[in-house]
Amino acid sequence: MINPLMNMDYPDPDVIRVEDTYYMVSTTMHFMPGGVVLQSYDLMNWEIVSYIYDTLDDTPAQMLDGEKNVYGQGMWAPSFRYHKGIFYVLFAANDTHRTYLYKASDVCGPWEKSYIEGFYHDSSLFFDDDDRVYIIYGNKSIHITELDEGLKGPKEGGLDRIIVEDTGHPGLGFEGTHFYKVNGRYYSFFIHSLRDRWFRTEACYTSDSLEGEFTGGDVLQDDMGYRGAGVAQGGIVDTPDGDWYAILFQDRGAVGRIPVLVPVRWEEDYPVFGIDGKVPREIHVRSTKPDYKYSPLYESDNFDYISDKDGRYDIKKVWQWNHTPRRELYSFEERKSALRLYSGKICRNLTQAYNTLTQRTYDSYSEVSVLVDAEGIHEGDYAGICALQGLYAAVAVTKDSRGYELIMLGKDMDGCAGGVRPADVQEKVYDRHRINGPAVRLKCSFDCRDGKDEARFFYESSEGWKEIGDGRKMQFTLDHFTGCRYGLFYYSTIEEHGHADFMEFEYTIL
Repeated sequence: MINPLMNMDYPDPDVIRVEDTYYMVSTTMHFMPGGVVLQSYDLMNWEIVSYIYDTLDDTPAQMLDGEKNVYGQGMWAPSFRYHKGIFYVLFAANDTHRTYLYKASDVCGPWEKSYIEGFYHDSSLFFDDDDRVYIIYGNKSIHITELDEGLKGPKEGGLDRIIVEDTGHPGLGFEGTHFYKVNGRYYSFFIHSLRDRWFRTEACYTSDSLEGEFTGGDVLQDDMGYRGAGVAQGGIVDTPDGDWYAILFQDRGAVGRIPVLVPVRWEEDYPVFGIDGKVPREIHVRSTKPDYKYSPLYESDNFDYISDKDGRYDIKKVWQWNHTPRRELYSFEERKSALRLYSGKICRNLTQAYNTLTQRTYDSYSEVSVLVDAEGIHEGDYAGICALQGLYAAVAVTKDSRGYELIMLGKDMDGCAGGVRPADVQEKVYDRHRINGPAVRLKCSFDCRDGKDEARFFYESSEGWKEIGDGRKMQFTLDHFTGCRYGLFYYSTIEEHGHADFMEFEYTIL
């Protein structure tokens, strides 16, 4: 297997093993359903098996009411644990400032939701051998707090202390805690940056007791030859054979933060990451199910879904809605083999649109295409396909008094001069082209080879594919804090309640 793994945006991974199966959970922020859970039998090939929740709290911002949103917020840095037959997922949400604890007896759910009193940044859940439970968290100053028996909040009179500090750090200090007990010793793993420059680095501190001194230092400082983007933050796990590995992540430009598998060995009760301090490009782990066939992490779709008795659709797990979906504003049954989207409100730009349906892009070259029928749209509506980030780009069918038109639109870095945030940049039109009718097949390609990070847009004519506009440089910006996604969208700028149909979605990696 070749590092990095998966070639898609699965940041902040935490990994566990239950018997012969490895499970991973990753940050999904504002996307719904949230808290993606993946499984593997060899730590290298992964497939999605479930989500922790369909929606989180359905707040006005999570539901994109008006101009509210939770871009770059929502579910961050989950902790994944399995204890006495129960799966636990712990995380904080930066928009609600609450700490969530989900638990289930089956990794596919149902998951029971509860809250832990307090807000714990990048927290790790830890069950000790004596059944006492702790939460370890923080930035620069790392705290350990004992929880009460019901896991509702801090235990009165329980342990509550700082175990390590990265004081005076001018940039990213210790965070992203992952806490373990191995052979009777306690280990806390962190991400931070080098003090003299930005370079993600993995650190570990250890102690023989929770009350004792934690000592240690950096255990991995390597960028795999990729633009100074270090590999750090994630969980460690053992195999049935007793070998150890870490799954960390690396920033890979606009495609996002991608998991990396790192071998770990122990020398004098201290972890040694990599081989000669480096992350190996090629790695081999024995599979516990060698003949297993994994479901892909991207898929084409004909949208042949039927709702259950509650009006819900069991769509392919590779799809996520951009925010909490409005169930009354989409359907897979009003037109056979089609996703129908209704607009529902007046929007200033694409990121305010309800029910944008997304899949992750791929770290090489990929493209998606979809047939759009915009016969039901109103003047000033836009229905199409996008490369979704804070500075997005898209191609859409629109309509005015003269008929239908194709428009390439988006936001770019030119609007960010003088410290203007991407969220405040005005959407602009880069190119336009008249079409004869409302139905047209659209395509978006994404090329991130050699750091190109370029999205291009096309429409199908009788002469084949024709490009509209020029290539747009995509950017990983902190306002969205996620990798570039392909998205199917529809929104109104003048009059709401129109609709558009999306059919024959194809996803190809070349």
